[in-house]
Amino acid sequence: MSLATALDRLHAQAKHNRWMRYFAVFNRVALAAGFIPSGAMKIMGERFTVLSNNHPMGNYLEALFHTGYYYTYIGIAQVLAAILLLIPRTAVLGALLYFPIILNICILSLAVRFEGSLLTSPLMVLANLYLLFWNYDRLKFILPFHQPGATVLPAQASISNKFPTAFFAGAAVTVALVVLVVTTGYEVTPRNTLADCQSQFAGSRRTQAGYEFCDCIHKKGQPLNQALDRYDKAPDDIQ
Repeated sequence: MSLATALDRLHAQAKHNRWMRYFAVFNRVALAAGFIPSGAMKIMGERFTVLSNNHPMGNYLEALFHTGYYYTYIGIAQVLAAILLLIPRTAVLGALLYFPIILNICILSLAVRFEGSLLTSPLMVLANLYLLFWNYDRLKFILPFHQPGATVLPAQASISNKFPTAFFAGAAVTVALVVLVVTTGYEVTPRNTLADCQSQFAGSRRTQAGYEFCDCIHKKGQPLNQALDRYDKAPDDIQ
């Protein structure tokens, strides 16, 4: 069985399962809810964060805020993607527009270790990928492995009410792995405030080095990589 045929069969099974349909609707609504507020604030020309400009993400967002109509353009793109997702007829176009935006936010969040979207953005990327697969029957024609002469699978006559236990168990495990990797994957993070940053070093043997790291970020406004390098080279606390 070719890859194209296997994906066709898997997609057909998903499309004819009531619970998978509910999950697709849930993802559409959840993703739209994630973009409308932040996008609307950009359109109105307002800041959507209270982060200090010294913070790596705050510095980036402050510069982004001063880009003029580019800032507004991003907001329009976010709101447009959200609205398209909410309309069944345009949901596939919304998923396509949404994906590069949320992928960029995810990579940015991981790069600067921004806890505000460090967990949510990877999950939103996964939800978006699910919607892209949900519309595989419309997108497969642009994929390199699609075979134009492949056999068309017979349409299923009814919708299955069987709960896809294996799928949702896999989804739960995936979410748990994302949470585990995000929460334990970084030894230190800038956090959103100086106090929060310092609190992560309480009871450790790296209190002095940690406080210096937090000062470099929140007081001196140094780049994250430079602050991390100083932290790694600093000695442990003297007992």
